[in-house]
Amino acid sequence: MKSGAWSGELMSAVRNSKPAKSQTSLAPLKRCPECGSEKFVDDPDVGEAVCSSCGLVVNDRVMNRGPDWRAHTQEERNAKAHVGPPSTLARHDRNLPTFIGYSGARNGRDGLGRRLSPEKQQEIQRLQKWQVRTMCGSSSERNLSKAMGELDRLTDMLHIPFPIKERAAALYRKVLSHGLVKGRRIMAMSAAVLYAACRLSENPRTLKEFANTGRVSKKELARCYRLIINELDVKIPVWNPITCIAKIATKVGISMQSQQRAAAILTQLRGTDTLRAKDPMGLAAASLYTACRLEKEKKLRKNSLKPQT
Repeated sequence: MKSGAWSGELMSAVRNSKPAKSQTSLAPLKRCPECGSEKFVDDPDVGEAVCSSCGLVVNDRVMNRGPDWRAHTQEERNAKAHVGPPSTLARHDRNLPTFIGYSGARNGRDGLGRRLSPEKQQEIQRLQKWQVRTMCGSSSERNLSKAMGELDRLTDMLHIPFPIKERAAALYRKVLSHGLVKGRRIMAMSAAVLYAACRLSENPRTLKEFANTGRVSKKELARCYRLIINELDVKIPVWNPITCIAKIATKVGISMQSQQRAAAILTQLRGTDTLRAKDPMGLAAASLYTACRLEKEKKLRKNSLKPQT
């Protein structure tokens, strides 16, 4: 066969051949093609996804979603970070504010060190002033800003976790949108939504704690709480008295053995008529007193185990 004819057949075969499919796909695989495992381990440093069972590289184009810089200490990490905090409902602006300013506000220079004209300085100061004014322009935004500040104070003083605070902020936004805040104090409504969030999260807290910390009367707080759950149709779960044992035992100083005995007593009575329509905090206190008597741990019933309501 002549070389010219051979080269012509080769070129014809190349034209008619289909391109080979790539072994790597950008779409995530659900199962490993080698062993059928569904557990993959991502290695963002090399950009690969590896099967945890057989070690097969199922994807070599994994995107690294981490920062575009490296840091070895916390100080270096704080210095290089150029992003803001995550969005949260616990801030009136959801942590997405816009600030107008320049670095040379005191010496009249811009970011590059060039001196600004007096007209430009007045213009920037005027923009800064109106930006601050428009951050809480409407009455609802001002109300929300004060309420979020009150939630910060209450959660710090009562040591309430952040997820419950986030839930209370979402509940307050719903209360504000339904117009339930009109004619009522912001402190009372903030304490009421936080108490409702604690009840929804099954975190044992009492109205007396919120009334003392929130600087409102217990009667006003209970009235706002009933208004929220009735108007918004919030289903409040009943407290499990076992969750209230640790709260009382920590305050009184009861041993872990007596706490376990009290939890066993309440577990044995679960589902019976004995626990029906009873205060969970009172049941926890009564079970702790009984456990202390059985374990021969001396605690006064009147002063030590009196539950707060």
